[in-house]
Amino acid sequence: MTASVTNQDALQLVVAVHRLIRSLRQAAPVKRLQPTQLLVLSELSTQGPMRIGEIAVRALCSQPTATTVVTGLESGGLVRREPDPADGRATIVELTGAGRETIASLAHGEAELLSDRLSRLTEAELESLRLATSLLRRLADPHSRG
Repeated sequence: MTASVTNQDALQLVVAVHRLIRSLRQAAPVKRLQPTQLLVLSELSTQGPMRIGEIAVRALCSQPTATTVVTGLESGGLVRREPDPADGRATIVELTGAGRETIASLAHGEAELLSDRLSRLTEAELESLRLATSLLRRLADPHSRG
């Protein structure tokens, strides 16, 4: 049995997620990264070094945009480009020590803020949120079937 979902349902979810992210970022002490920069750092942190093309796919942006984002992160000392050992003509992008520290600091800060907000929920609400988190992960994966 499949539940029917309206565009209004989807829009309300998008708005709620964006508001949560915005409120966490506004309350966070460090605000110097743009959302795409943060996404690229996060992907490099979890997936390891990768080529610009793969960064573009994972960040859901064009390759020129990914190049611009990486250039900005590189000038800030957060990433570096190295020759790809598998193909000397290509380069891979990897986090620097400063990049790892930045992503850890941001993640810790946002997690602390969110933990404080989560502490105000009931146990039943927390359990619902745990289930929803699993579903949101599936929805966030463009290759997921649902």
